[in-house]
Formats: sequence, structure tokens, C-alpha cells
Amino acid sequence: MPSKTFVPAFEAKVGNWTYYSCLMSYAQVAREINFAHELGGNRDLGTMIQRGVGDRTEKITEYLLTNENRFLGALIIAVWGGDPKYHSVSMDADDQAVLQGLDRNFGVLTFDGTQQFFALDGQHRLKAIKEAIKQNPELGREDINVIVVPHFDTEEGRQRTRRLFTNINRNAKSTNLQENIALDEDDSFAILTRRLLDEDDFLKREKVVLVFSKVGQDGELVLAQRSINASSPAWSTIGVLYDVAKEIGYDLPCAGDQSNQRATDDLLDQSFELLTVRLRELLDACGNLRQRYLASVSPKDLRAPKGRDGAGHPFMRPAIQVQVARVVRHILEQGSLEWPEVTKRLSALDWKMTSAPFSSMWIETPEGTKTKGKMASGNSQLLYDLLQVHLAPRSKAQISRALRAYADVMKTKYPVQAEELFALLPVDAD
Repeated sequence: MPSKTFVPAFEAKVGNWTYYSCLMSYAQVAREINFAHELGGNRDLGTMIQRGVGDRTEKITEYLLTNENRFLGALIIAVWGGDPKYHSVSMDADDQAVLQGLDRNFGVLTFDGTQQFFALDGQHRLKAIKEAIKQNPELGREDINVIVVPHFDTEEGRQRTRRLFTNINRNAKSTNLQENIALDEDDSFAILTRRLLDEDDFLKREKVVLVFSKVGQDGELVLAQRSINASSPAWSTIGVLYDVAKEIGYDLPCAGDQSNQRATDDLLDQSFELLTVRLRELLDACGNLRQRYLASVSPKDLRAPKGRDGAGHPFMRPAIQVQVARVVRHILEQGSLEWPEVTKRLSALDWKMTSAPFSSMWIETPEGTKTKGKMASGNSQLLYDLLQVHLAPRSKAQISRALRAYADVMKTKYPVQAEELFALLPVDAD
């Protein structure tokens, strides 16, 4: 039968949180506090409540083992289960005036022995403590301040814990963009991106969107960056999906409030329904990407067919996905075209890397090289300008500038005649 645990603590309140400031020995910390991934809380986006443990612990461990002036800041830990109860304690003295105010909110936290602690902030310090004690058990006698907050393993509980984690780290070591997308409970488009990955029939399929680039045995959890390895079957990455959603969803109901407060569930639901439809229509308009991906025996060959890299699908390239989404937003915001006409004109493009306008991002490599071409990522702005004149040009001068820029950068004439693009101009254009 589990034995009860008693921890001296000060009870404190801030915002809508009640928390407890406690003292624990390093030995107790190493023995009783876990990482979220050990409790099943960091296995996927739905349950992820903190970023993973990186490789920064070695220096902290060395510091604990070698520096006599060692000192670590407080750990913030969450606890679930254990039937926690707080009992206030008063102190007696002959001179009560001496104690006045000193025993405010002082007491004892009790747990029934079934509780589980995990590090919410300070997981690198926690790992270093565990490693240092293995090498020098005497360190287990030393103490560290521990701040305990309640955690409930429900969707609402995970939202509160994720929000606390991101708020803490915004004011400390910054979380990166990918971590914010995975954890933020106030950014509407981070919430919608995670929901797309959970609920959209295409995007929730395994390996369609690259979320994690590394999941290690000891808590290493690295979210994917913006690029995709040539051998990957992924269509896109979590960061790029977020950008695309934000661009084509710029006018969604949840986008109207620019404050840092979470949008209401009703606004998020409405926005999700609209965004799901738009994203599906965009994927279909961009070279029938969704159907071609699902029909492909090897999705990576859809990106770059072996020996025929230039015949690959441009919308399998994250850099191109972002520019397409940016141009679509620009056209819609300017009122040049409505959504159905934008998707119609996207569908009319030749979705092949060596075809215009995507050839602006593709450089053929010399004979005898392993690949038959490579991405020219530095030409993103050129692609943006060319997409504009293919979809919704405003003037002949704009078209001419874009074609000249292509010739200057690529050292060859643009494969589409200016007259073809002039035909797309509005009737009142110059």
C-alpha cells in the first residue's frame, strides 16, 4: 500500500493559479520527479504538454559535480493524482508580534502516495541532477526549491498546463516557432494547425506532415524544421502548414481578434470548418496534389522522380507551398479575384518543377551529377512575383518587370510569352 507523502510548503496564488513553494533534496527530486514523456504525456501532439529534453544537460551536470558555488533555480513541477491536500500550520511564540505575517500561508502538502510528479519547467536541470547523483550520491543531500502546480490529465487540464509552459518560457529561454505551434493554447492558428493534424482526413495520415524530426529514448523531442529531406515521404512540415493556414485563413472568424487571448470555441470551430474546406480546395487546385499523393506508390518520387527530378510536383516543396499561400492571400486581400477564380487559375498552371513559374526555383545540374537539378531557395521572391502575374496581374509593366527579373536571375528567357500573360489582365488595366 502506498505510503503518504508530506511536503512543507507555502501556498500562493497568482492569476487563476494556486501553487505551492516547497523544499526538496536532490535525492528526493531524482527519485520522485519524472519527465512528461515517461508518463505518456509527450507521445503525440494531442497529449504534448512540454518541449522535449535537448542535449544541454552535460554542462549543467559538470557544473553540479565540480563547482562548489553551484546553485540551481527553482524547478516548476506539475502533479497529478495522489489526492493532494493542503493543511495550514500556525506557529506559536512568546512574542506573537515577532511571528506576525511570517506564518502566512505556511503549511504541509499531503499526498496519498499514488501521486506522479513531472517537470514542467527545468527538465534539463532535472536530468542533470539525476545524472550528477549517479556519479556523486553525496549531492543527494543538497536542496532545491520546487514550485508545485496541479495538473489534470484532461483536455482542459492539458490546455492549462501547455499555456503555463509557454507563458513561463516566453519570459525565459524562448520557445522556437515549432514548439509554439505544438504547445500554444492562445494562438488560434497554432490550435487550428494541431486540429488539422488530428482531424483532417488527408493531413492526419501518417507521414503526410512531418511533425517530429527526432524522438529519442531519454526525452529528446525535436520538432521538424521547415525543410524536408529528399528521402522523406512527407508533403510538408508542421511549421509550413501553420504558415499556409495563417495565409489562406487571414480572414477567418478567429483571426479578427489580435489580442493574445484565446478565441472562443465557437469561433475556432467556425474557423476550422472554413479552413478545412479552403485547404482541401487549395491542394486540389495545386496540381491535384492530394489525389496524386494518395495514388502514389512512393510519395517521395512524387516530389522528385528518380532520374527525372525536374518532373517532380512543385507543391511537394515547402518553399513553394509558402509562396503560393502568400500570393493567394495577397490577391484576395487586394480584391483582384475571388477564391473560386484564384483556384481555377492555379489549376491551369503546369504543375511541374521545370515549368513556369516554378522553374524560377529550379536549377538544372550538369550531366553526370547524382540529381538532375536542385532547388534555388534564394529565388523565393522571384517565384512570388511570377505567381502574381500568372494569377492576377495588375498591369503590363508588372508583367514585364517580372519577366526581366527572371531573365536576369536565371540567365535565360522566360518560357511564357508576355502576350499570354497580358490576356489575364483586367479589362481596365494599362
